[in-house]
Amino acid sequence: MQVTRATFDEVMVPNYNPAAIIPVRGEGSRLWDQDGREYIDFAGGIAVNCLGHCHPAVVAALKEQADRLWHLSNVYTNEPALRLARKLVDATFADRVFFANSGGEANEAALKLARRWAVDHFGPEKDQIIAFERAFHGRTFFTVTVGGQPAYAEGFGPRPGGVDHVPYNDLAALEAAMSGRTCAVVAEPLQGEGGIIDPAPGFLAGVRELCDRHNALLIFDEVQTGVGRTGHLYAYEGAGVTPDILSSAKALGAGFPIGAMLTTAAIAGSFKVGTHGSTYGGNPLACAVGETVLDLINTPEVLDGVKARGERFRATLEAINAEHRVFSEIRGQGLLIGAALAPAYAGRARDFLNAALDAGTMVLVAGADVIRFAPSLVIPEADIDEGMRRFAAGVAAVAAPAAAAS
Repeated sequence: MQVTRATFDEVMVPNYNPAAIIPVRGEGSRLWDQDGREYIDFAGGIAVNCLGHCHPAVVAALKEQADRLWHLSNVYTNEPALRLARKLVDATFADRVFFANSGGEANEAALKLARRWAVDHFGPEKDQIIAFERAFHGRTFFTVTVGGQPAYAEGFGPRPGGVDHVPYNDLAALEAAMSGRTCAVVAEPLQGEGGIIDPAPGFLAGVRELCDRHNALLIFDEVQTGVGRTGHLYAYEGAGVTPDILSSAKALGAGFPIGAMLTTAAIAGSFKVGTHGSTYGGNPLACAVGETVLDLINTPEVLDGVKARGERFRATLEAINAEHRVFSEIRGQGLLIGAALAPAYAGRARDFLNAALDAGTMVLVAGADVIRFAPSLVIPEADIDEGMRRFAAGVAAVAAPAAAAS
């Protein structure tokens, strides 16, 4: 059956507006579309394809598991899930793991656990969850309410209560909002969808201290920052601040759907048998992939390489900006990088994305004013250089008409 971009408009719910091209094959950091045109992938499936496309070790793990066991209900456990959970526990602060299928589900579990823990230890009145403006935590009704971007939550009727928002990097505002009623604070250690916003020095440590003061749990949403993206296995390590609950997804499966919630044994105890679940959570296929991904990423060579590649991206972006003056700031950590647009180009991030695609490079946006880069963590330097050469051509295509008009 031949399908095209027009087929999307004929058969799919219109909640997405995909590009005109349809990628059909990927290898490493390169993709090819239906017409055979090649692209350098700096988008990484929105920070998902941490090992590029079709990494041979990950493909082998999936094929091997596919010949053994695909699915069991959670009436039973399975070996891949237990192996992956053991490796996550050994590599992090956590004692216990809950598997889900996505970042939204991992965050849903984290938020429900925080509420349940508070009820168990302090009573039902301790129900306030505080999150940050411009945050993104998923698309379930609970997580979209906790997320700090109203546009994603409006128009669906009454939202879950007990959720408040304060500005990111504003400890005074957080302190004013907290009380004995606060059961949890949820934060991205580096805001992603909100514009690649770095935490201010001391901010995350201050959040930790306020949580301790009010007997509240600290939840880190590491769906986007986790599994090597910042040059640490999880970003909390680089920040020197340990959460009580952590959510992980995206890169954990390198493109195969999986999510995980990590926490301590004491907190996990509030999820007694039957209080929460997931039909596909802990799926053997997903966990076999996740174990291989973790083995490949969690090495000094790869994590140090992420930092070095990030510096290469930054240096090239600075050189592009020296010529075209389109960015006001380059920010982020490791290989989660945001190029914030200068005021003259406000609101035009998608124009740069489209021009880059025309030039043969895939990038992302993080709002209307930030171009986002989240490539493979093992992208070859030659692909960085070639992709940036094409990206620079896209920047020039947008910048030249603007310069002429001025």
